[in-house]
Amino acid sequence: MSKHRLMTKSKSRHRRATSNIFAMLDQSQIQEFKEAFNIIDQNRDGYIDSEDLREMLASLGKEVSEQYIQDMLDEAHGPLNFTMFLTLFGEKLSGTDPEDVIKNAFACFDEEGTGKIHEDRLRELLTTMGDRFNNEQVDNMFQAVTPDENGLFDYIQFIRIIKYGSKDD
Repeated sequence: MSKHRLMTKSKSRHRRATSNIFAMLDQSQIQEFKEAFNIIDQNRDGYIDSEDLREMLASLGKEVSEQYIQDMLDEAHGPLNFTMFLTLFGEKLSGTDPEDVIKNAFACFDEEGTGKIHEDRLRELLTTMGDRFNNEQVDNMFQAVTPDENGLFDYIQFIRIIKYGSKDD
């Protein structure tokens, strides 16, 4: 097989793999990924690069090495535009337990790995980032699992309630 034909075949296989992700997700999921992409794409050039990742992680209070950022970018096979971003997340999420997805989202802000986040920090995150909650929605969450005497919200217990219902059910 000629080199040109191999490259063309490889490109079409890659194109097919990335286009299948649009069939796997509904429109609202794609829109949520688009919003996440736009939050990360700090310079609004349509691509996520090392500077975008560094700024986004810094805004979350995370300082990471250049190698860490490069390792993240190396997962993409080429420039990280929205289609590639969607494909990477689709691959990561396919076959993932929704409980794990929720737990990992909380765990990003649980520096000590205790299963708890301070209520003030959680309120700030939920009302200022991504799909923003209003204060009433955060209060409802804190009613489901009341933060302890130190103001720590037990997100592991909260996930259990989401999955299995409250103890009162």
